[in-house]
Amino acid sequence: MTLFPFASPFRSGHAMSTQHRDDAIAHTAASVSAAPGAVEANAFKIRARDVNVFYGDKQALFDVNLDVPGKSVTAFIGPSGCGKSTFLRCINRMNDTIPSAKVTGAIEIDGNDVNAKSVDPVVLRSRVGMVFQKPNPFPKTIFENVAYGPRIHGLATGKAELEAIVESSLKKAGLWNEVSDRLHQPGTGLSGGQQQRLVIARAIAVSPEVILMDEPCSALDPIATARIEELIDELRSQFCIVIVTHSMAQAARVSQKTAFFHMGKLVESGATEDMFTNPRDSRTQDYITGRFG
Repeated sequence: MTLFPFASPFRSGHAMSTQHRDDAIAHTAASVSAAPGAVEANAFKIRARDVNVFYGDKQALFDVNLDVPGKSVTAFIGPSGCGKSTFLRCINRMNDTIPSAKVTGAIEIDGNDVNAKSVDPVVLRSRVGMVFQKPNPFPKTIFENVAYGPRIHGLATGKAELEAIVESSLKKAGLWNEVSDRLHQPGTGLSGGQQQRLVIARAIAVSPEVILMDEPCSALDPIATARIEELIDELRSQFCIVIVTHSMAQAARVSQKTAFFHMGKLVESGATEDMFTNPRDSRTQDYITGRFG
């Protein structure tokens, strides 16, 4: 199977006046130009049809239908507990690790159903990398963190090729210049922002086609967040990237397509600029302007 920072204009926790709401949308729309790219120009990499997720007797997602374009960034937004991370985890079958989880419907990558019995989840996850909310480098050296995936998947035929993969991955993650002289020191000794870029380098090293990011900047300071956002923008020309974020400003800065989830349902999706300037559903407008969430 083939598989940039500014202060947020949104005020959460209470209703906004009409003027404040309009100002917030205009402010956010101005930031969208930082993430250019016509979604329509990209073929769809991921297609989801009638996806439902259950945890025991509780249903977490309801009939989600969504197309995700390739070589672009798609942002999932919505309040806590709305199902956006649950859906993200469906794409590379991370929900398989939860005994009570049940997924119905179809999720296809390049036309291949990820839930087909013939699909090995380990192979799937090498093609669909994941970056979690909190940086989670292995308790190994910087070099071994990046080399781990290529080594276990047999992607390198020798030491020189493995070293080349590690160097290339660290360069793509914007980390090589900072760590090239200490590759054999522990990855856990890096700063939080560096650790997150190391984790991204680790994901890149196995040549994935899709990179999933679950709130990758929530534990980082503004400077580190800006660097990760710049990195995401650089990587989108090579990978299909899907990011879950609670930051409307971040979604506007980095994504070309946005999907809004609420109470387990996909309310609407579309080009980021359209979502932030002319949302079709009143719930979307209320969320992005801070009426709830």
